[in-house]
Amino acid sequence: MKYLAIRTVAVLLASYITRVGVPIAITSFPFVVSTLWLGLVTAVVLGFINHTIKPLFMLVSIPINLVTLGLFSFVINGAMILLADTIVPGFSVPSLIMAIYFSIVLAIVNAVLHVFE
Repeated sequence: MKYLAIRTVAVLLASYITRVGVPIAITSFPFVVSTLWLGLVTAVVLGFINHTIKPLFMLVSIPINLVTLGLFSFVINGAMILLADTIVPGFSVPSLIMAIYFSIVLAIVNAVLHVFE
């Protein structure tokens, strides 16, 4: 339960930092997770994707990961964010580049939040 709370806060903070997520009524910030509920749903979906689908993609992409010295993992993380974008209604990511950026910020925020655990 504590991990889910940390993951939800991480999704909300990363969404706030990158401006990726749910459109809200304020027009100056078009991409922000606006509700705690949507952040929770997004965190659960991302957790499910990262524990079920992502290992299969990592296994298949071992040759590409070896050639790129592991940098292709960023693309896989971005693809998992885009998959969560298609599953969670209301969560939107404009492009693969923004998804990769969101996944990097999410990893950093997760690491910082796990220090305080």
